Amino acid sequence: MINRALIRLKIVQLVYAYYQNEGKTTEVALKEVEFSLQKSYDLYRMLLLFLVGLRERAIQRESAREARVKRLGTPAGGGNDKVMIENRFLTQLAENKALKEFAEKQKVFLTDDENLVKKVYDLWTNDELFQSYVDDKEKDYNADREIVRKLYKTHIVNNEAFDALLEEQSLYWNDDKEIVDSFVLKTIKRFDPANGEEQALLPPYAADEDQAFAARLFTVTLARAEELRDLIRANTKNWEFSRLAFMDLIIMQIMLAEIMEFDQIPLNVSFNEYLDIAKVYSTPRSSSYIHGMVDNIVKKLRADGIIFKEK
Repeated sequence: MINRALIRLKIVQLVYAYYQNEGKTTEVALKEVEFSLQKSYDLYRMLLLFLVGLRERAIQRESAREARVKRLGTPAGGGNDKVMIENRFLTQLAENKALKEFAEKQKVFLTDDENLVKKVYDLWTNDELFQSYVDDKEKDYNADREIVRKLYKTHIVNNEAFDALLEEQSLYWNDDKEIVDSFVLKTIKRFDPANGEEQALLPPYAADEDQAFAARLFTVTLARAEELRDLIRANTKNWEFSRLAFMDLIIMQIMLAEIMEFDQIPLNVSFNEYLDIAKVYSTPRSSSYIHGMVDNIVKKLRADGIIFKEK
């Protein structure tokens, strides 16, 4: 699940934090990188469990309604709740072995915030898409899965209340959700009823070598810091270097570490990934400034025979 886009984002955050908190050893900081990436995978599973929590809310509402009908003889109703309970995708997700094993080891859940669960549940069940789905008498597993995917995309992606809760529960989740949401949506699409409770979730890393990539990029960025900053300094006037936004300096340092250390990564990939990070985390002009600066450095490195790859 954890891909290189998420890894690069984490490395930028944690290298920045490393320099802001002097006294931390590289070994301790590297363990924090590993822990932070593990927390991203935890968030992925927590978001899947939140979907299970929405179905559990439907079960609770239906149980309360049945008790009320039995006690007072009021009309049954509860169509929306029954449809949520009977949703075959949500049922399969609730029975998923890997997710249940993860849940058994946790003490805190996103569903502990009952107000958020209620808010999202109400948003889902009042959505016109959901009402059309309820009215569909021919709905199958694919329809069950697709309505969950669409409602997740509409009401959980870019949900400010969700973002606030994540920030409260873990500092490591502040900026992860946008990327992790994409993996949740991918997981929903991958579910197959034939797999039942054995359905595989996404593995912790998108590729076997990505965990090693994270450790190496972080270590090289710190180990070659003086060399990398000298390259940046040599391509700026002294007064410009001293006025560089610290985040810009960090992004360029990591970007150059990747360009110089990982021969197999195309230049355009490194440029695109870090410029996207700069657009979010630094000043409005940072992306174009970083692009021009690193491009000049790369040309010199290529001319000096230090790197050979092209864009």
